[in-house]
Amino acid sequence: MNAPLPSSHFCDNNAQGPRFREAGELVLDHVHRDGRVDDLWLGLAPREFALLWRLAATPGDRLNGAQLREQAWHIAFDPEDDGVTADIERVRAKLAAAGAGHLICTDGDGCHFLDIRPPAAWA
Repeated sequence: MNAPLPSSHFCDNNAQGPRFREAGELVLDHVHRDGRVDDLWLGLAPREFALLWRLAATPGDRLNGAQLREQAWHIAFDPEDDGVTADIERVRAKLAAAGAGHLICTDGDGCHFLDIRPPAAWA
């Protein structure tokens, strides 16, 4: 009845892949599942973090809602109306409060991307 679970049942704390992902002045921390700009933590919800983590993997690549649901949240449909759009707007507001609202963009086709430009000194 109370047989022990196989050891592969729980996720390994030593997850494969990078701990940090940088996108301009934004630094994402996979262990804390949050992001920061300078020393200000954003307080991201799990879905918000997953969206940013995916977008930061390939800055500049435009992804629509269906692609983000599949690649960031690993679901085929959104259980909420405008779920991706609402989460993007919350992330944009949190980034704006930290002075980095310009990083997350939405194009005319409704695709979302991170706009990482080199510092002005590089131009």
